[in-house]
Amino acid sequence: APIQICKENLVNGVAQAVICNSGNANTCNADGEEKARTMCELAGKALGIAPEDVIVASTGVIGQVLPIQPIQEHVQELADSLSETGGNDAAQAIMTTDTVAKEVAVRFSIGGKECTIAGMAKGSGMIHPNMATMLCFLTSDVAIDQLLLERALQGVVADTFNMVSVDGDTSTNDTCALMCNGMAENPQIVDASSPEYRAFVDGLYVVLMNLSRMLAADGEGATKLMECAVTGAVDTKNAKIIAKSVITSTLFKCAIFGEDANWGRVLCAIGYSEADLDIHEVDVTLQSAAGSVQVCRNGAGVDFSEEEAAKVLAECGYPEMSVVTVDTVDEVLAQAREQLFAEMSDLAPNEAMLDVFKVKYDYHNAKALLKSEALSLDPDRLLVDTGRVPPKVLKEAVEKSEFRDIPKVMADAIIEAREVLGATRDPQRADLILDKAYFREMEALTEEADSDFLK
Repeated sequence: APIQICKENLVNGVAQAVICNSGNANTCNADGEEKARTMCELAGKALGIAPEDVIVASTGVIGQVLPIQPIQEHVQELADSLSETGGNDAAQAIMTTDTVAKEVAVRFSIGGKECTIAGMAKGSGMIHPNMATMLCFLTSDVAIDQLLLERALQGVVADTFNMVSVDGDTSTNDTCALMCNGMAENPQIVDASSPEYRAFVDGLYVVLMNLSRMLAADGEGATKLMECAVTGAVDTKNAKIIAKSVITSTLFKCAIFGEDANWGRVLCAIGYSEADLDIHEVDVTLQSAAGSVQVCRNGAGVDFSEEEAAKVLAECGYPEMSVVTVDTVDEVLAQAREQLFAEMSDLAPNEAMLDVFKVKYDYHNAKALLKSEALSLDPDRLLVDTGRVPPKVLKEAVEKSEFRDIPKVMADAIIEAREVLGATRDPQRADLILDKAYFREMEALTEEADSDFLK
């Protein structure tokens, strides 16, 4: 629903604000578009702008009705709290299964004026070429023609977000929005062949390339970040075909997790990619901070040390997972112009992330159970219908107030929420109790998971 409303609102190419909620995707609902429009109207009224100039986005669980009341009650508070220093708060607010907020900014010069492009993104699951389950909001002070702005964004997204793979799935609510206000006071960019337009595109690439790496590194259950660099392809189109085939190979992802230099899985992915290439000219080198090992030359294996290769794969680490500010784009672009990159995470049962997933499971099951009680529905039926199985264990545990293997914070919250629901019949108050406990528990667990990732 938010995508459809955004398309309607952006017909004239003008937007002044973004309103976004996380936790509920507001999609596959009969009233989804109505509520997305309402969000635009509420934000427009609070900010004193036309609702058609508001970008709306939602991310979270698919198919659940979006409660509009909390947004109605707090939208003015949100508008009043807008601040030049509020970017990190927003980056954290849009997170769902992310373990860290993702922000990047870059500075560069156009026409003697210092210019900035900055952005935030969320997404760690259902990530696959074609953007996937992610939101990205970008702002810039560059003065640029709207059609050129759209051209630049589409081109850079194709080379960055659309070259990332985590788990092979995509979803419904992908949004990448870029707003420019012209406050850098550079001469407006109106020519796609001009060096000024090239400088803008280069800056945008640096921002989205770094955000793409963060998305891949923060993949659900991931322990490693891998980057596939393709050189010597006949053209960019074929380089992309090759890179995407390699990074989406489930077998290769598993090999990376196991630190197994099974280069045959790379050649296999290249072979079935149907790219225009001569397999007898393909070389494969594994590289990390621990060094590099060539494992294939001219389409055939070469002698190499399995132990050394394992050390190289063990050091496949992560970029800095916080705020990245780049003051010059030259060094980044020098490498980018020679190679085409695609980002991927490995496929792994990470223990720290398994704890995170378990809390999410308990949280959403408890919310579904509360909803069923509020609507006087059979909990078994509701839980099975929404795919949250097996329900009997949770139902019995809730009825007996016994929460085996459930963190105490969540267990206490479930008990308190059920008591509040029984006493007040107010599902929103019960939901709020669960939400507070959930985010407290997630903060602790994701700190542990993040520490494990960085190690």
